[in-house]
Amino acid sequence: MLPGHIVILLMVPVFSQGCCGGNFHKKRAGLEQDIMQQHYRAVEGEIFMMPCLKCVNRIMEVVWSRTGEGREDANEQPPFVCGRKVLAEAKHSGKYTCAACGSNVSFHLQVVERSSLKCFQPEESSKILLLGQGGEITCPGLNCSDNTDVRWYKGNKTVCEKRACSVKNGRLHLGQVKSQDTGVFFCDRQVNEQGAQWTFRRSVDVTAVPPTDFFPRDPPEIRHPDGSRTEKVELGQNHTLQCEIYFPFEMQFSPKVLWYMNYGGNTKNATLLDLEEPEIKKVEPQGFKVTQRAIIKEVRLQDLDNIYTCIASNTVGNNSVTIKLEKKIKVKLPLLVGYPFAALLVVAGLGIVLHGKWLELQLLYRSRFQLGKHDRDLKEFDVFLSYVWSPTSAVVEGPLMPSSPSTPENDAEACSSGIEPLNCEVGEATQRPLELLLPKVLEDQWGYRLCLLERDMLPGGAYTNDVVLAVQRSQMLICLLSADYLSNSNAVFELESGVQALLQNSSLKLLLIWTSRASASLIQPEPPLPILVQRALKVLPSLYWPSGKPGRATSNVWKTLRKRLPDHRVQLAH
Repeated sequence: MLPGHIVILLMVPVFSQGCCGGNFHKKRAGLEQDIMQQHYRAVEGEIFMMPCLKCVNRIMEVVWSRTGEGREDANEQPPFVCGRKVLAEAKHSGKYTCAACGSNVSFHLQVVERSSLKCFQPEESSKILLLGQGGEITCPGLNCSDNTDVRWYKGNKTVCEKRACSVKNGRLHLGQVKSQDTGVFFCDRQVNEQGAQWTFRRSVDVTAVPPTDFFPRDPPEIRHPDGSRTEKVELGQNHTLQCEIYFPFEMQFSPKVLWYMNYGGNTKNATLLDLEEPEIKKVEPQGFKVTQRAIIKEVRLQDLDNIYTCIASNTVGNNSVTIKLEKKIKVKLPLLVGYPFAALLVVAGLGIVLHGKWLELQLLYRSRFQLGKHDRDLKEFDVFLSYVWSPTSAVVEGPLMPSSPSTPENDAEACSSGIEPLNCEVGEATQRPLELLLPKVLEDQWGYRLCLLERDMLPGGAYTNDVVLAVQRSQMLICLLSADYLSNSNAVFELESGVQALLQNSSLKLLLIWTSRASASLIQPEPPLPILVQRALKVLPSLYWPSGKPGRATSNVWKTLRKRLPDHRVQLAH
């Protein structure tokens, strides 16, 4: 035979041992079986570990991903990783795959309910072995099965691979128990159902401990409460009595903790209290911590005379502590401390409110009560009228021209005594925009001297200085507000200048006239209004002009406007 043929024949057995090639030996021990043809079964509530794969004499640490029903949840973490122990749940049932050994490997898992088993004994899931002695571990459910062909594993290796042990009738016999035997052992049995071979995996939690001769034979130790004491309670409320006890290790561990109530302190007249389920936790050194609670649903006055006793006992002896209840006295703050503290809170609250609303309060007060010097001799105008031309007013009439001089002796003075100014020469103007109508009424009929920037300011000057100076030389500022006005930066500056003058102890009066029913909260100009203007619009005096309505609808507006105008008019120097 040629040397080349010999090499090929030697390589064939090596590749036939790979897990992903599909040619696993069914009789191979441990987890080196053909996973692609395996179906595993576990019991709900028992520890389970997904097997690892062995490819070409090397164990692969793989991650199993759930598949099935045509989709996979990418956000769900795979419940099983090679070598990781988990508590089996019904939701873990399904098909799993992994990419290993150069191909995809699939695996089926079925988690069955305990109630579906023919017999289930919880004590079979745990075992205590003595160090240095021989030990026997029984596969759970073996007594209810005719199949005694059981294979035992610890981790990913068979138990008897490198130590002295044997398996007889499905039971694992250890020649000598060692400390490293503490852990979870798995036993696998083969079950054939409907033409499929299932591996039924059960687990046993083993604890290796020294022989009982090395353990101190002591009674339980009550660690909380650490002695007899008194506990504060509130009448009419429930109260929990709690006792924490350390129990030394026992092969047949059966802790007993009880709560008794002795009426009136009489130890012979004791009644057992209703107990909650005890909490048992394994602690170091070898022992257990047990917490036992009893709840008094409603503490009554007579319960203060009783004594409550916690008694803990084991096979060696017992210990006890007593608790007496005492009424809790509610501490009340003295009135000398409570009232000043409450007053301090009120003052602090008012201070916070005043700090946030101080500007609005100033404007509200100054707009209702005239402050500062009434230097009428320095005033040149009765009213500074601030407005923005609307498209309608620009078509009806151009920029306002100077009106004829008005004196108290002319016809306008006589017309000012009337209730309805439209009964005079502007009676046909009820439908005109207010920026055209108001100057004619104020000047031609009522005889007030107006300051109109486009008419009374000289061109070529500094606009901002002219506006500030004109506002200071006027007794009153009237702003005709609309959406166009609040979007005009020049008009907003005129309003802001008036608000600044009002805050500077000026005797200026300020009035807002809305040309529509829209308010500042409904108008969102671009760019946004200055903060000072936004807050001023909320509190400054205002009127609403009923545009487009007949003359009688405006009579109340004219009456109110007439009352708010300056009482004394500017006297022009001759």
